[in-house]
Amino acid sequence: MIKFKLARSHLIALISICSFGISAHGPVTPQAINTSTLPTLGEEWADMNPYRTEEGDIRTEILRVGASAYNQNCARCHGLGGISGGIAPDLRKLPADFDGDEWYIYRVQNGAVRNGAVYMPKMTEHLNQEALWSIRTWLESVSEK
Repeated sequence: MIKFKLARSHLIALISICSFGISAHGPVTPQAINTSTLPTLGEEWADMNPYRTEEGDIRTEILRVGASAYNQNCARCHGLGGISGGIAPDLRKLPADFDGDEWYIYRVQNGAVRNGAVYMPKMTEHLNQEALWSIRTWLESVSEK
């Protein structure tokens, strides 16, 4: 009986520790991304992903920067490799069209707040358009077709 109580208390402690940070975004500061190697997009936001049609070495660089930016700023909630664990939407499932881009733009510009808790910060306050579109392009590259 003592073994059972001890095992149960260890399990409860483990669950408590592992679930501590998943109720909301928490105090994580988005990480700056070096986008100097990407085509410049300017200040005004594009309506659709301007990097979607890029090819060759430019596309390779967009995907490299996008993967790095995603891993540093999005993976904690949206999942490693873009595969959501259910805490936040699986961004690979956004359609690679105007509707998917429109939803993406809205969310990165406005973030997500529920009942006063920040679930996602306004990413445009921390990352430029080039970084955010490179993330979107990378997500499209790993999406389930």
